[in-house]
Amino acid sequence: MTKKTTTQAASIHHALAAQILNGTLASGSKLPSERILSEMFSTTRVTLREALQRMEAEGSIYRESRRGWFVTPPRLEYNPFTSSLFHQMVESQGRKAATQVISTSTESATPELCLKMALQPSSMLHCIRRLRYVDGRVVMFVEHYLKPEFVPDILKLDLTQSLTSIYREQYDIQCGRATFDIYPTAAHASVARHLNLPEGSPLLMIIRINYDQHGRILDCDREFWRHDAVRISLDNQIPKRHYDHLCS
Repeated sequence: MTKKTTTQAASIHHALAAQILNGTLASGSKLPSERILSEMFSTTRVTLREALQRMEAEGSIYRESRRGWFVTPPRLEYNPFTSSLFHQMVESQGRKAATQVISTSTESATPELCLKMALQPSSMLHCIRRLRYVDGRVVMFVEHYLKPEFVPDILKLDLTQSLTSIYREQYDIQCGRATFDIYPTAAHASVARHLNLPEGSPLLMIIRINYDQHGRILDCDREFWRHDAVRISLDNQIPKRHYDHLCS
């Protein structure tokens, strides 16, 4: 790539970023089509996409399959040390939360899950797949893997609710400690489809192992977040009575 092309992409990046900063391109608004942007900046699609992809990597804009580019809304603040439920966390930040159940099943645990959840090979797990929304925008696809012996018949309940509340109210199970693995990944076919992303788009993956009040492994959550939708903020000085996890 020539220096001239790179400099032109940087100029486009700077111009669009300035429009976002001054409000000309408002949060959540759709950018003009790539054809129109190419004409506006008198450039090629290749150079334009380089600029857009830089901004996507930074999280200032995002793509939706077959819909185009949009200005990213403010990130959600996510502190795993707090005890807030998803809906409470979102609403406490002045946003609107929603949950959609995609599917439920009972299936054999993968070798990875057997290892993470200390299970015997071929153990069965309930699996609940859900989408989480903030202000109408889908931001996370999550797979919950539950031990059936702890929560019999849970798949018959309204699973748009907090699973933590269901544990407490229906099964007298309290959430205890949790462990987290957090790392970047890319959207494979199924996750990309549910999040309305091009396959291979960047994601933030959070794998959480939840324990009950007796120290037993209760479940495993695999969260796939749009990387531009969340900011992980940790504060280990929170008083111990609040040291819980962001329950499901």
